[in-house]
Amino acid sequence: MATRNQRACLLCGIVQASSVFRNEGCPNCESVLRISTSEDGVRDCTSPSFEGLVAVGNPGESWVAKWLRIETFTPGLYAVKVNGKLPSDIVSDLYTQNIVYRPRDGSVAD
Repeated sequence: MATRNQRACLLCGIVQASSVFRNEGCPNCESVLRISTSEDGVRDCTSPSFEGLVAVGNPGESWVAKWLRIETFTPGLYAVKVNGKLPSDIVSDLYTQNIVYRPRDGSVAD
């Protein structure tokens, strides 16, 4: 699978083509990140650099989805690790919405 035009959401880890993020946003995070409202949203809230891919068909029944903390998200292709972090202004906005941001780059220990 070619990943040259693929990007991963920095909040949930779903992997999609950049054009899908641009046109439709993130199926899990669009209501809080509003990725599709600007080109900056795609650049700031997604990353072209990620490691490992997991196809999740039924997140609520998958132990892998639970391990990745995506059991409540939509089925799809998810990155195991996403390199990069959300900008501090977006993290602050998430905090005011009572959303805990855990970077998916491996920098936060469980």
